[in-house]
Amino acid sequence: MYVADCLFCRIAGEEIPADVIHSDPEVVAFRDIHPQAPTHVLIIPRKHIPSVTDLDSHEAVVMGRLFLVARDLARKEGIAEEGYRLVVNTGRGAGQSVFHVHMHLLGGRSLEWPPG
Repeated sequence: MYVADCLFCRIAGEEIPADVIHSDPEVVAFRDIHPQAPTHVLIIPRKHIPSVTDLDSHEAVVMGRLFLVARDLARKEGIAEEGYRLVVNTGRGAGQSVFHVHMHLLGGRSLEWPPG
């Protein structure tokens, strides 16, 4: 499913340029244009799903793929050994600004707890 006015659908459809570092039939990953860490990658399903709240059991496989792509990119980016953070914001109150489910891969610096 593709939504014409969705920024991430348009990036996945190559209508809007992005620094894409991974692309397969289900998942696209690209560098965030406002990075919050030396490594800040957004990992999205090609299928438009507005948020985690909108997931159903049919999306379990693609959501699992997001985690596997994140793991592989952490290794490729050289942050796997030191550690990295995966973040999925759900809803405006949690900071979700693009309503296409996505995962942030953050690393390359110390990430304090609690976040935010």
